[in-house]
Amino acid sequence: MFDWLQHFADWLIYSTFGIGADTHLGTALNFFVYDTIKILILLFIIVFFMGIINTYFPIERLKNYLNKNKLYGLEYLLSSIFGAITPFCSCSSVPLFIGFVQGGIPLGVTFSFLITSPLVNEVALAMFLSMFGVKATLIYAGSGIILGTIGGWVLGKFNLSPLLSDWVKNIIENKTQNSDFKAEKRTFKQRLPEITQSAWDIIKGVLIYIVIGVAIGGVIHGYVPENFFNSFLGGGQWWTVPLAVILAVPMYANAAGVVPIIQVFVAKGVPLGTAIAFMMGTVGLSLPEATLLKKVMSLKLIAIFFGVVTLAIIFSGFLFNMVL
Repeated sequence: MFDWLQHFADWLIYSTFGIGADTHLGTALNFFVYDTIKILILLFIIVFFMGIINTYFPIERLKNYLNKNKLYGLEYLLSSIFGAITPFCSCSSVPLFIGFVQGGIPLGVTFSFLITSPLVNEVALAMFLSMFGVKATLIYAGSGIILGTIGGWVLGKFNLSPLLSDWVKNIIENKTQNSDFKAEKRTFKQRLPEITQSAWDIIKGVLIYIVIGVAIGGVIHGYVPENFFNSFLGGGQWWTVPLAVILAVPMYANAAGVVPIIQVFVAKGVPLGTAIAFMMGTVGLSLPEATLLKKVMSLKLIAIFFGVVTLAIIFSGFLFNMVL
């Protein structure tokens, strides 16, 4: 989908600016250009699409249904499965999270999507299958969906809505105040300017966070050597699993980009369960993601979210090492 963008980033950094593809700076800048533009495009498309849905689809009715009816966790599972089939990294998932919150979907359900979306995607699963076999792939995919389902359910049990940022609260409040907008009998063409303007307003509100977050990811992507972690994770001691997750959090990459690194880890003697825990920590939690989430969450809510997901990934790592 974004092959043209990768070609553009290669042309801009390697050809136009003449920075070598084999240099740390070239790799970091290429990563920054590609991911920044990709996230902005995704953000506009998703928010614009959610604007259309909010205009024509009775989202309040869906919200009330989810809040009033006991689905026995099915809503969390469905959101987690939806996250698994969307090919987004952690930072690219944030725009959809904004759209879910803006649409009035319960916060715990949105967390199920946010947890699973970066962990599992079809490209990573195909690569995982070719490298580690059917059993490891099924365990990895199933655990990612289960993590999202349980994590969203746990987070949904807390009253976390007051911990959303004032910016998001204002969006929700304005949406409620302007509910007559949906009731008006206007054509799509008549509503298009307002939908478009709303999408641009959201982009302008998160732009600085996107730039800062991807810049951090670019520096890490370009300057931290892959073999830096092998010496710490290859012993198989009990503490290597939590250490793997702690080391993974500052990293930033999508699942497809991490799978080859995991293969190297395993070849160097890192237990597969520990390597998978590192992968989940890398793609599911990252400092760039936290920077982006700062626009929509308070620091306390970010800490709660990261804490719950980190503990779940560590537990999964121990379980993986037992069964793989």
